[in-house]
Amino acid sequence: MTVASLQLDLEVFSGPFDLLLTLVLREEIDLLEVQLAEIVVAYLDHLEQRDELDLEVATEFLVLIAALLELKSRLMLPREEEELLDFEPGEAAEELLARMLEARRYRRAAEHLTTRLAGEEGIRYRSAPLPPALRRRNLADAGAVYAPARLGRAIGDLLRVPPRLNLEHLTSARITVAERLDHLRSLLRRGACTFDEAVRGADRVTVAVTLFALLEMYKQGEATWTQPAAFGEIAIQPATSPLRPATAAS
Repeated sequence: MTVASLQLDLEVFSGPFDLLLTLVLREEIDLLEVQLAEIVVAYLDHLEQRDELDLEVATEFLVLIAALLELKSRLMLPREEEELLDFEPGEAAEELLARMLEARRYRRAAEHLTTRLAGEEGIRYRSAPLPPALRRRNLADAGAVYAPARLGRAIGDLLRVPPRLNLEHLTSARITVAERLDHLRSLLRRGACTFDEAVRGADRVTVAVTLFALLEMYKQGEATWTQPAAFGEIAIQPATSPLRPATAAS
């Protein structure tokens, strides 16, 4: 059973779906009076009765109902919107019909490709010619590629265990934020300092942890900093009036 022969029993129409589409396109039935939700319910009831789903038929139904929904939504727009859309009922009907025909063309194209694919089951033909480099090869070149010794070396390389990766360049954190907090506090007790002084001789991980410690001190109201120029020296000063009591970060 196709979507076109779906039987409908609506308030303004009773009959097959394809007849309803024809009457809508001829403007013999006002689409605004057609309850599209009832058509969807009728199709769902039809699927429940058949207890199976035909994807092609379902796709056709979705295309048709989507086109009707868009057409009806445009008809429901206020009058002042019609000039902006440049929309006429006749053009709307032509658009719906064009979409139906386009969907049918795509469906027929899909059927054609499916038939072609089924006819070549297990066989795929190469339509492109061989590259010029391969056309110039001689028998000796082909024999060298498939030489038993070369094949054996290739298989041996696959079975060989690769060397272990060198992870010496990876560094794990050896210092905590609490330790760097103590370091910064000891520097600030002697007065202002620079960030370069706080990380002199430290590795990159320690520099990053020191930055986290400085952010923690700023959040706790213990310290502030200034940087007059981009990428310039960062001057750290103890805060004159802490926002809250300082606490050690974990």
